[in-house]
Amino acid sequence: MLQVSRPSGSHRAPRPSRAGRRMGRVLLLAAGVAVAGSTVPASAQPAPVRFGDHLTVVVDNVGGGVDGRYVLRCHPDGGSHPQVSEACDLLDRETVFGRDLFAPVPDGSLCTMQYGGPATAHVTGTWAGRPVDARFGRGNGCEIARWDRLVPLLPVVGERAVTAR
Repeated sequence: MLQVSRPSGSHRAPRPSRAGRRMGRVLLLAAGVAVAGSTVPASAQPAPVRFGDHLTVVVDNVGGGVDGRYVLRCHPDGGSHPQVSEACDLLDRETVFGRDLFAPVPDGSLCTMQYGGPATAHVTGTWAGRPVDARFGRGNGCEIARWDRLVPLLPVVGERAVTAR
C-alpha cells in the first residue's frame, strides 16, 4: 500500500504532479467525461469499446423453422444468429449503465392474464462485461412484453412470426 507523508497537522491530500493531472484529464476524456476547459466536442468523444460480447440463444416451441441454437457475437459482429447486425444494434441501443437488460419480470408485477404460447428461450454468455443467464417465456402479458422488447435477438412469435432467413 502506498503511503503519502504529509506535514504534521495537514489535512489536505497531496496535489498530483503536472504529468499526473494531464494523465487524469486524458483518461476522463477517453472515458467520455466532460472536463472543464475541454474543447473536445461531444461528437468527437470515443464511443465505448467492448470486446467479447457474445450470447448463445436457445429457442424452443416457436415453430416456423426458427427453433434451435444460435450464437451471436458483437464488436465485431458475427455468429450463426439469423439477424446478427439487427440483434447487436438492438442490444447496443437498449444497454444502459446500471440496468440489467436481461432482468426477469420483478416479483409482484401486475401482468395481464394472457397466454402467448409455449415458446421459450434461454440466453447465456457475456454482454457489456457482465455474465448473462436469462430464461424467457410467454406465460403472461409481462413476459410477452419482455420477450418482444428483445426482438430480433429473440424471434418474433405469433401472427407476426416469419421463418428464419
